[in-house]
Amino acid sequence: MAATMRRMRLKWVRLIVIPFFLFATTTVELLVVGAALTVLGLFIRGWSAGTIHKDEELATSGPYAFTRNPLYLGSFFIGAGVAVAGGHWVWPLIFLAFYTAVYTRTMAGEAAHLNELFPAEYGAYASAVPGFVPRFTPYCPPGDVAGQTEGFGWPQYRRNREWEASLGALAAFAILSARAFWE
Repeated sequence: MAATMRRMRLKWVRLIVIPFFLFATTTVELLVVGAALTVLGLFIRGWSAGTIHKDEELATSGPYAFTRNPLYLGSFFIGAGVAVAGGHWVWPLIFLAFYTAVYTRTMAGEAAHLNELFPAEYGAYASAVPGFVPRFTPYCPPGDVAGQTEGFGWPQYRRNREWEASLGALAAFAILSARAFWE
């Protein structure tokens, strides 16, 4: 299911990207605002990717202590930043519709998957940590958390190939900047 959802997300993104770059009408101000949102998203995604050990343990530390889906929260800020930089109100609306349609299903599927993998821990975690909007204080799991991998690590960041998100965002802003400055 996860691979199918990932393919579906990529297919829809490709359908949106071409018209977006053809019809984007950005300004320097919108590039700055969009870049700020995107950098925030890249930070959240990077921190998350450097912390999570997918399917090996339930991530409850780092950004996962504030929201169950920090990778998707980071993706939201990246997408919102690029959409805002697109220069027209329609782009953020299209992004929001796409994000809501695709990621609500993705997050529900991931929650079911994690509940199967970690039935003892996931219920308590899911009831204490919101799915998307972060809580203000970090979650502290009940009992001993021995085995929880400590914090962020660059090797894990690279293993999860998170640098690809940075390259994609850089490419998007390079194209938008070129359009803003050479039109």
